[in-house]
Amino acid sequence: IAPRALNHNRRTLAHEVETVYKEPDAAFERKWDPGPTFFSTQTSRRGRDVHLPEELVARLGRLAESEGVELVAVEVGGTARKPMVRLVLDREAGAVTLADCESVSRQASVLLDAYDPFPGAFTFEVSSPGMERKLYQEKDFLRFAGRAVRVRMRPGWPAPRVIEGVLEGRGDGEIRVRDRAGAMHRLPEGDVFETRLAPRLEHESAPRKQRGRV
Repeated sequence: IAPRALNHNRRTLAHEVETVYKEPDAAFERKWDPGPTFFSTQTSRRGRDVHLPEELVARLGRLAESEGVELVAVEVGGTARKPMVRLVLDREAGAVTLADCESVSRQASVLLDAYDPFPGAFTFEVSSPGMERKLYQEKDFLRFAGRAVRVRMRPGWPAPRVIEGVLEGRGDGEIRVRDRAGAMHRLPEGDVFETRLAPRLEHESAPRKQRGRV
């Protein structure tokens, strides 16, 4: 599902405060900028960590749960002038629908306004993980063990900085990936930038049916 970005004016938002998610102790004023942003998980372009308040993240998680989905990640990025927040939703039994994203977006935008985490305009998106999903938590690595993955290492890691293969597991501070040649790569978690599923690799390695008469 493509990321869903919402743009509310003040009148629409005031209506939502009454009927969607009540926050009586906060002032609501949308400072919205729907323009493009540079995206980088949890880090601004200046290199400093950017996080939302823990209480806000916890409330966003409960909100998602009330809608029958799981909040697997809150990604904060962009620039100091144009920050961006993305909520990533998942559902183990079945797919996340566009209606799920819209419902969570509508309510989460009110919460973000209540906490007002940025001094200026910001962009907000809600999406599902997608086929080339990123693995965030320990349970993701357990769930997708045995699947093809692509691991990107942080700058400074000796080449190759992209390791592809079968996810063998995660533990003792490392991610284990077996490549096509059978070699085991033990990758320190602190040096891993991201780990994603790689369905294309599974498709390429699947046996092809031969055409012709038998």
